Amino acid sequence: MIELRDVSFRYDDAPAAALRHVDLTLPEGELVLVAGRTGSGKSTLLGTFNGLVPHFSGGELSGDVLVDGASIRGRAPRELAHLIGYVGQNPLAGFVSDIVEEELAYGMEQLGLDAQTMRRRVEETLDLFGIASLRSRPLRTLSGGQQQRVAIGAVLTMHPRVLVLDEPTSALDPTAAEDVLAALARLVDDLGLTVVVAEHRMERVVPFADRLVLVEGAEVRDGPPAELLVDSLVAPPVIELGRLAGWSPLPLSVREARRAKGSLGDLPAPVPPTPTTVAPLLTAKGIFVAYGSVVAVRDVDLIVPAGQVVALMGRNGSGKSSLLWALQGTGKRRAGTVDVRGQDPGALSSSKARSLVGLVPQTADDLLYLETVDQECAAADQQAGAAAGSCRSILDRLAPGIAGTGHPRDLSEGQRLSLVLAIVLTASPPVVALDEPTRGLDYIAKAALTEILRGIAAEGRGVLLASHDVEFLAHVADRCVVLADGDIVSDGPAAKVLAESPAFAPQVCKILGPGWLTVEQVAAAMA
Repeated sequence: MIELRDVSFRYDDAPAAALRHVDLTLPEGELVLVAGRTGSGKSTLLGTFNGLVPHFSGGELSGDVLVDGASIRGRAPRELAHLIGYVGQNPLAGFVSDIVEEELAYGMEQLGLDAQTMRRRVEETLDLFGIASLRSRPLRTLSGGQQQRVAIGAVLTMHPRVLVLDEPTSALDPTAAEDVLAALARLVDDLGLTVVVAEHRMERVVPFADRLVLVEGAEVRDGPPAELLVDSLVAPPVIELGRLAGWSPLPLSVREARRAKGSLGDLPAPVPPTPTTVAPLLTAKGIFVAYGSVVAVRDVDLIVPAGQVVALMGRNGSGKSSLLWALQGTGKRRAGTVDVRGQDPGALSSSKARSLVGLVPQTADDLLYLETVDQECAAADQQAGAAAGSCRSILDRLAPGIAGTGHPRDLSEGQRLSLVLAIVLTASPPVVALDEPTRGLDYIAKAALTEILRGIAAEGRGVLLASHDVEFLAHVADRCVVLADGDIVSDGPAAKVLAESPAFAPQVCKILGPGWLTVEQVAAAMA
């Protein structure tokens, strides 16, 4: 269905090619996972499929790209909309309407479909992705995960033959991600749709994937997932566990790994950390947030102790982001108080509030405003009163190799997030608040972020993060707080809360049982 013949691509003024001599054939009716390090060129590769690269990106493209046997060189992306549906990393940037139902119908209107067909397809899509209750909602009032589902649905209503998705589950809770991927797999099986998914949370997609495409050092290799994951630089926990245990073939799902776990023998159970009593650094009482008649957070009490990492979890739209903004002081709250070292951030100027609670929002690039990466890093050092190079040092730990002369807006989603994380962390606020901080980050970058956040906690500061990335939380969180419809429904040690939830349990826990969270725990027990 899609064929790349000796394709190479270099962005304007880039020191090296983003893609080199790529030969790739993606047959019809397969679900293809595209994986690789942050900034490796996955989004660039996806953009060549429908002409976004180079039509909108600029740069020099050589070789040929064929869709359904015909070359698309020189054709604009709009000419291919009926063949290839594309959803980028930032769904909000691609919306053209204000209301969910209108957005779902917009693409079909451009194709000139009749009203009855459009109505039927809208209803089918609302049901397929479980968003019927959102049909009349303004798009900007939706959570990031809800926006992602609407964006995918808006493309599917046009019935393309190829669906290209860039980080489609990055803002989805585990249950919603499973539902979306299962729906896409049904479309592949039942309708012969070709689905290409670039995703860093590989544990979600690998069980559904027919083919894996690895982008490494601007070069591409593809094949069956079990074969390529043997030596891939990036791999989900189930693969890492299989490598550690020497299983062959490698298990691609929790079910397959559970069947093989007997070879591990009787491992000593991991010892849970001893609970300690520490002084609260942030204390929130009676936080109430509403948007018009819609209640987002309802009378929430929360404590972030000094020296701990506290995770906020819950399904999409449960109130996590609203709570973070309310605690930081920028978000308006109708009731409640917040105390950070004797001060309420909501009663201070924005600059003083940031000095108490540093927040990295979901749309992290909103905090970028200068012309180069070096300028952003230098400004962060100056504003924080930190030594020159402090911000750059953090950035290099998260996403090494980013050119300092490049424009921040030209970076990949994960690289921009890494830059914003570095800027906020350079300021060393007593409380660091992060909203979905692993979007666009590969496993290696997430390990570096884990080390940084654990280091912050060790300094006696507090970390509060909202995330759907349970594998990341299994490594970094001391305590997990689960929200549902604006209320706290669970609050306790991370190992206990994660293990008790079928939806939020990490892969190692699902394979080996309660108490086990990470592959590192298994390695220590085997040693």
